Amino acid sequence: MFRRFRSEVESALTAALSSLEFPTDDLGIEEPPDDMDATLASSVAFRLAGEAGAAPPVVAADVAEAVESAMDEDEYDYLAAVDVAGPYVNFHAGDRYLVDTLTAAAGDAAYGNLPDRDTSVVVEHTSANPTGPVHVGRARNPIVGDAVATLLSYAGYDVDRHYYVNDAGRQMAVFTWAYETFDESDLDEEPARGRIEYDLVRYYRKGNAYLEEADPDDVEAAEAEIAAILQGLEAGEEETFERVGEVVDQVLGGMKGCLARLPAEFDEFVKETRFMRDGSTAEVATRLQESGHAVYEEDAWQLELVDWGIEKNLVFLRSDETSLYTTRDLAHHEWKFANYDRAVTVLGEDHKLQADQLDAALEILGNDTDRLGHVIYSYVNLPDGKMSTRRGTGVMLDDLLDEAIDRAREAVETRLDDRIRDDDLTDEDVERIAHQVGIGAVRYDIVSKQPTKAITFEWEDALDFEGQSAPYVQYVHARCCGIIDEAEAAGVALPEAGTDGTVDATALETDAARELVREVARFPAVIESAAADLEPHTVATFTREFAEAYNRFYRECPVLTAERDDLRDARLALVVAARNTMANALDVLGVEAPESM
Repeated sequence: MFRRFRSEVESALTAALSSLEFPTDDLGIEEPPDDMDATLASSVAFRLAGEAGAAPPVVAADVAEAVESAMDEDEYDYLAAVDVAGPYVNFHAGDRYLVDTLTAAAGDAAYGNLPDRDTSVVVEHTSANPTGPVHVGRARNPIVGDAVATLLSYAGYDVDRHYYVNDAGRQMAVFTWAYETFDESDLDEEPARGRIEYDLVRYYRKGNAYLEEADPDDVEAAEAEIAAILQGLEAGEEETFERVGEVVDQVLGGMKGCLARLPAEFDEFVKETRFMRDGSTAEVATRLQESGHAVYEEDAWQLELVDWGIEKNLVFLRSDETSLYTTRDLAHHEWKFANYDRAVTVLGEDHKLQADQLDAALEILGNDTDRLGHVIYSYVNLPDGKMSTRRGTGVMLDDLLDEAIDRAREAVETRLDDRIRDDDLTDEDVERIAHQVGIGAVRYDIVSKQPTKAITFEWEDALDFEGQSAPYVQYVHARCCGIIDEAEAAGVALPEAGTDGTVDATALETDAARELVREVARFPAVIESAAADLEPHTVATFTREFAEAYNRFYRECPVLTAERDDLRDARLALVVAARNTMANALDVLGVEAPESM
């Protein structure tokens, strides 16, 4: 509805500007300022003031008059009126907009899902090296990546979620050597918790410590064994693949357990070695060598990328003919292009150069890099001294989630007023809410920020039931469910909003109710815009704005005690529409929508 209304505004405004002989290249259509009662506004008068030789309010009045003339000449379904507020031209939606919005949102639990685009997208995210537990600093990758994938799915794309497993680099060779070399008795520390990655990471740490501290002759012998593993992988030796795979699969299995807690799920775990086994890595290296950008310097084959504004060369083949991570990733991306229409990769800020080099190298190989998108994020920090940890080497994602649940449980148990907690909540209810709110708080706080901005995670903000947080927006959904449950208990049938007379949407006469309808109508357009820009944080912004509109409606518009049945039914339909809207907005963000809190 909102997209259709905007299209009508664009059409009428374009016709108006043309009739005034003004340029139509920039319509200035935007959300109206908070103090204006309009569905959309245009600031075009600011741009045209100089050309018109008049003040913006005068230009705005002329444009509005021309829009009215355009509305007289053409029939518009949703655009009902236009007026002026200072320099702004304001556009107002009519009753049909209300009716159609309630019809769509109250009658469809999947409201916000856009039509199928018949376009496949692979979203690669997380892809942390399988050397141990997931660190909290990297938590942004699975949270943002999962939200990007869900957002694209809502936007009508056919989405696959991939985890690219680094099972071929030096780190895994060192890990495999250490796992095969040392015994449990050689390890200095106890596992931090019961999952396998916490146990096996001790071998990796032991191996690295040995290489730093052992006698030079012993280190030389160890390095020879590590090099043999790398050479075996490059040569396609099945035995070497199996040796490395034994370590990788065990550690990855534990990491999956951690990621499932968020949850972040994947359709496929794609291993680097796949592109060594099938020969595509070697084939990519040959093509790069034969390109006009390859040079052999410092005992390695490199690409010169100055034509792309990149000063640092990309090394793609060592002197011993072993490939590098990026070489294998080039083969991986060509595989993506062969199987998907688009590819999106979520990367930490320390991989920005690598992403730029990858794009340039793919272009050298003849690929259309417009099909590839990157989401670059900064890391998550924790304030000093504000979080306990079971480990002395850093805070793991498991620790963050555990503490989030503990803190949410404490918050729920201590907030006994009826706005937050009913007296009849069982222990099971408290535990459910603690998980929904605790993990939701972590996800929401992280995904709601622009990815390029660094985050310092603050518990007080993330778990603030009154602030701009997960509990604040989750409670809107719980309130909606509470009203719906009360209606059903009282024998009030849930209305089916529509044009057949079952609900008179025009009964929604208050500003608060109509503003909430406008927020509901905006949701599909928010999905479309956020997906186009790969920015799920804008959906989080929408949930906060939506919560503010709903809370105003909740305060000012009693539902079940409304003075007329038609008004009660219209408001109840709006509550159902609000529930569906908030549930799906939270779903995009990977945040659960509690039915009670």
